[in-house]
Amino acid sequence: MSIRNSAKAIIIKDGKLLCTKNKDDLGIFYLLPGGGQNKGESIIDALKREVKEETGAEIEVKDLKFVRDYIGKNHEFKELDKDFHQVEYMFICSLKGEINYNLAKEKDDYQIGLEWIDLKDLKNVRIYPKKLSEVIKEDGSFENTVYLGDVN
Repeated sequence: MSIRNSAKAIIIKDGKLLCTKNKDDLGIFYLLPGGGQNKGESIIDALKREVKEETGAEIEVKDLKFVRDYIGKNHEFKELDKDFHQVEYMFICSLKGEINYNLAKEKDDYQIGLEWIDLKDLKNVRIYPKKLSEVIKEDGSFENTVYLGDVN
């Protein structure tokens, strides 16, 4: 089993978190924009590229906020992900301009759009990792924890 690095953007604006809106057999779910790091690419460059591909927006990358492992065999989707191990680096980011979804050229397979999720509603939506609803507070502040663990 190889380990895949992934970079994710935490973009909060006006009390809302920018997420990709996705759909699977269980319904709608949300993810932070971002994705896999390519060989020879810095994690910051990977994040900028992935966010542009999924949202059409350019970002400014700030501080690393959270790190999580996702070891598929340990979670609810183990039938699909039993050989999958990803380490996600979640950075606080800001938009450099406006989102232009028409420029989002390489969306993920499940992605059907973008949505700004009110921070007060994070506990009420299907978001991955689920731990985000605990470590991002309603006022836009964060828990001090950096390593979230092997969580789904």
